[in-house]
Amino acid sequence: MKKGIIEIEGMEFYAYHGCYDTEQIVGNEFTVDLKIEADITVAAETDDIYTTINYLEVYNTVAEQMGIKSRILENVASRIVDSIYERFPGVESVTVKVSKKYPPLGGKVRKTSVTLSC
Repeated sequence: MKKGIIEIEGMEFYAYHGCYDTEQIVGNEFTVDLKIEADITVAAETDDIYTTINYLEVYNTVAEQMGIKSRILENVASRIVDSIYERFPGVESVTVKVSKKYPPLGGKVRKTSVTLSC
């Protein structure tokens, strides 16, 4: 078995997550980094795109979840992980990092992030 790690890093979204009502109206910039571990033996040996996890489908899955408003990043991260497991049965583990750029914390903060591994 060849265990592979597929990473999609720096996905950028404008979304409406936040605990303050204003954040859910105005929105903010977010980034998502995703790491998926899976058995890639067949794909590595056959060079057949249909035997691996489709990166575009993964991106679309993340984008779909980013489009659903949440109050906290923990909820967004959890939904992303759950949806990856639902749509890609060969996945062995998922790590997702969801970051909000320039959160309204009363001072200069570049970003806040939540990382979830399951």
